[in-house]
Order: sequence, then structure tokens, then C-alpha cells
Amino acid sequence: MKLTPSAILFDMDGVLVDSLDAWWNALNSALQRFKHERITREEFLQTYWGHDLKANLKRLHLNPEVAQFCNITYGNHLDYVTIYPDTRTTLESLTSYRKAVITNTPSDCAQQILRKFHIEHYFEVVVTSDDVTKSKPDPEIVFKACERLGVNVQTVLLVGDTESDVKAGNAARCTVVGLKIPADVTIQKLSELPALLRSS
Repeated sequence: MKLTPSAILFDMDGVLVDSLDAWWNALNSALQRFKHERITREEFLQTYWGHDLKANLKRLHLNPEVAQFCNITYGNHLDYVTIYPDTRTTLESLTSYRKAVITNTPSDCAQQILRKFHIEHYFEVVVTSDDVTKSKPDPEIVFKACERLGVNVQTVLLVGDTESDVKAGNAARCTVVGLKIPADVTIQKLSELPALLRSS
């Protein structure tokens, strides 16, 4: 069965770009600055990856000021961010679809990353954690992107790589494509996405 979405919403980190090491390093810089123990990459991946920074700090019982510092420091770790080899070609083959980025990454950082890899022009809308009261797994970011695109949330496709993405998509009642994770449809790499869609 081929899908015919009215728009495609992409999570950014872990889907379009690999930013895990950038966030892990930025968080550890912030933790050190506030005299807190560093966390291992393994721990970061299992416990914190894909969650909103403020929610992570709450779990670590840390002052929200760490979030501001971490977001600022993240900009210094952009060298660690890399684009996946199939991101551009996949986006290029989806030019007939309306697209948005929905990310828990703060606006400044998200815009810097999209510009760094010259992929910002593929997206009509970019919704970040700065635009919502609650980040993913809350569905607010999904609703906001659909509102800005002027499309019905139940007719869009959400592409994500974490449980937070799947939960947000399920709560908004849109179709979720999981990148290497269980969802309505699961793909192993982004380049498999165009084959799921009915060519328009």
C-alpha cells in the first residue's frame, strides 16, 4: 500500500543529521560548568537522547539555567554534527511534497544546522522547542507544524527515530514512519522513504 500524505514532518536529530555526539558533549560541558558529574555516552543514549533538554535536567535534578548554558554551548559543538549520506538525495526526491522539521532542538541551533548543510530550502516550516510549551513526546509540536502548513494532522506522515517521536505522532493521530524503531511503518534508512509514497 502506497501512502499519499498531505505533508511530511521530519524530526531533525537522528533522522536528517547525526548530532548525538554534539549534544552529548554540550550537555557534559554544561554539567562540568555546574560542578555536576559527567555522563557516559551509553547513559546519554539510553536515558536522555530524544527527550527535551529541560525534561532531562529535571531528571538530573538540575537548575534550568543549565539548559540555557547547554544550548549556548551546543553552538560550539556543531563540528560534531554530520549529515547522513542519503539525506539530501532523499529530500530532493520528495520535492513534490510539503515538508516541515519538528525538533526538540532550540531554534537557533536548528537553523544553524539546516543552514550548515544547505538543506533549509527543502522545508516550508521549522518548528522547534522554542515554539511550543511542551516538547515531544507531547503532540503540540506536530499540531503546530500542521497548523502552519495548513494541513489536517491525520493526513500527514511523521518521520522519527525515537520513542518520543512515535508517542507524539500517535497522540496526534498521524502516520508514523520509524527510522530503525517500531512505528506504523519501519524503515532502516531514510532513502527507503520515497518508495513508500505514491508518486504525485
